[in-house]
Amino acid sequence: MVKVSDKGYDILGNIAIVKFDRKQKLGEKKKFALALMDERKMVTTVLEKVGKFSGRLRTLSTKWIAGEKSKEVIYRENGCFFRFNTDTCYFSPRLANERLEVAKMVKPGEEVLVLFGGVAPFAIVIAKESKAKRVVSVELGKDCSKYALENVKRNKLNNVEIIQGDVKRVLPLMHKKKERYDRIVMARPNLKDSFLDVSFPLIRKNGMIHYYGFCKEEELDGMLEMIKWEAKNAKIKIKIIGTRKAGDIGVRKFRYRVDVKVVN
Repeated sequence: MVKVSDKGYDILGNIAIVKFDRKQKLGEKKKFALALMDERKMVTTVLEKVGKFSGRLRTLSTKWIAGEKSKEVIYRENGCFFRFNTDTCYFSPRLANERLEVAKMVKPGEEVLVLFGGVAPFAIVIAKESKAKRVVSVELGKDCSKYALENVKRNKLNNVEIIQGDVKRVLPLMHKKKERYDRIVMARPNLKDSFLDVSFPLIRKNGMIHYYGFCKEEELDGMLEMIKWEAKNAKIKIKIIGTRKAGDIGVRKFRYRVDVKVVN
C-alpha cells in the first residue's frame, strides 16, 4: 500500500507538485500519484518537481506524471481565487498565512505598493481583507502579469492596479511622478539586490516597509545592518519594528520578514 504522507508535495488547487527521490522509477511515481489523487479528490493532475526555482522570474520545471495533462491551476486562498501556470508563474501556497497577516496590518485608506507581485496574491488578499484605498502590484514577468490582471477581475476588485515591468525602472518613474505609498510589501526573490534604493523614495513618513530577505539565523543581524545602511544612504530614518521567520528555504536557511517603519 502506498503511503501518501511519505512524500513531500504541495497542492495548488487541482494540481499536486511532488518532489520524488531521484532513484525512484516512473512506475513507482505513477503509483504514488494515483494514490494521492484517490486520497485528495480535488487533485486532478500530479506533476513532478524536476528542478529548483530559478532565474529572476523564479520559474519551476515540472514533468507530468498522472491525471489530466494540464499545468494550469485554479487555486483558492483566504477566500480569493487565483489562476496561473505552474511552470511560468512563481506561487508559494506556504505564504498563505503570511499574506493574510500582512493584509490585516493594512489600515483603512492606505495606499499599498507590492513589489515582485507575481499573479497578485499579496495585492488581492490585501484588497479583500482590508479597506485599502489603492493597491499597486509590480511584476516583471509578462505571463504572471497576464494572470494577475485576470485574477483581479476574477475576485471582482476595483482598487488593484497591475504594472508589468522591472521594479528598477518602474519605481524611479513613480518617484518622478511624486507617487508615495503608506506601505510597501517587498516580496522579493532570493537575489543579491535588496531593491531598497528604489523603494525608500516612495514611502511616506510613518509608512511601513515589509522587507523579505533570505539568510541563516546567525546572519540575520547582518541583514538588519544592511537595511539600516541602505536607509542611511537614502537619508531616511527608520525603526525596525520586528522580524519574523516566514518559512524555511533550505538547510538552516530561512525567509525572514523585516517590518521597517520610516520615521522621517
